Amino acid sequence: MDPDLPVRIAGVAPEIRAGLEVGASAVAVGGGAELDVIGTGGEYLGVIREGETWQLVPGGSGILIRPPRGGRITDRRIVVAPRRSGEFVRVARRDYRGTLEIVPDRTGLTVINRVGLEEYLVGVVGAEMGNRPPGDREAVRAQAVISRTYALRNRNRWRAQGFDYYATVADQVYHGVTSENPMARDAVDATRGTVVTWGGAPIDAFFSSTCGGRTELGTEVFRGADRPYLKSIADVDGAGAAYCRESPRFRWREEWTGAELRQALGRGLTAIGAVTDAGTPRIRDMRIDGRTASGRVATLVVSLPGRDVRVESARVRQALRRTDGSILPSALFSLRPAAGSSEVTGLVAEGSGSGHGVGLCQWGAIGRSRAGQRYSAIIAAYFPGTRLERFY
Repeated sequence: MDPDLPVRIAGVAPEIRAGLEVGASAVAVGGGAELDVIGTGGEYLGVIREGETWQLVPGGSGILIRPPRGGRITDRRIVVAPRRSGEFVRVARRDYRGTLEIVPDRTGLTVINRVGLEEYLVGVVGAEMGNRPPGDREAVRAQAVISRTYALRNRNRWRAQGFDYYATVADQVYHGVTSENPMARDAVDATRGTVVTWGGAPIDAFFSSTCGGRTELGTEVFRGADRPYLKSIADVDGAGAAYCRESPRFRWREEWTGAELRQALGRGLTAIGAVTDAGTPRIRDMRIDGRTASGRVATLVVSLPGRDVRVESARVRQALRRTDGSILPSALFSLRPAAGSSEVTGLVAEGSGSGHGVGLCQWGAIGRSRAGQRYSAIIAAYFPGTRLERFY
């Protein structure tokens, strides 16, 4: 920890709730250490033996527990905890620190991992950054600070569903013990309690994989992200080379036949509500109508028989989908349509980067770390005018 940073809040790191599964039709718990199973009123329901798995399924207004030996138990809320200190709970073949809480939801079961924030962060940082070489240490520490800031800023985000964050890209990727590694642990421990602030409060700590050499203005992607620190910055070194140039997603190319394009756009335009029919309309033309200050597509115009559909920047990646149905890597691209006599017969998109491009660029942070920058300088570059403060 940096001893020079002021401590704003006395105490310890809070406990957080990560939503591991929502709407699950069945949940497999156990297979590792011995686990105690506790019911709604704190009553003891049994022990899951080492190597044993219990199945939990929705049952009426509660949960039906199916131990491998005898009987079925029904309850409205289940807590699963390690019997011995230092061991983990296992669900869906992944180990987690802390405890599990399983509750019914509208379509199945919700599985929640209750764990201390710092322990949660080790799993997040490992999942987000992978197992990096020594030269990337400062980038991993920067990610630890950004992930902690995001977590504190967004506690109770999904309160109505009973947890703080999804364990996916909807918030931060979290795979528990499975994704932990020594560098992630070092990064979390070395920055313990450290948060990025503006005006004394945690910032909106956006991050994405690869910016392509320039980050995006916050308001181009997120409604309400009009923050003085979410600026578009040139993410390049003294020679003008992008810090994220080593990313495998720094340059990309996608290609569609006419039939593939009709299918991809039919799916994408329906998903964003631009059309009401998921069919395959004839595409007369496609063009980019303006770019944002960072060079990303501001408006994509799709000409259909009888009308033009205009897709604004924040939804471009969802509208123009890849042939496998996934969203486009980034909105920083150019188009080369192949036109027939009355419709587009093929399309090539050549682009750069991966993700929305707002805030910290993970591969840019790696490039900056390899260039000798400390995590504090990396964060200051992506969030100008902010401060680092220790909250506990």
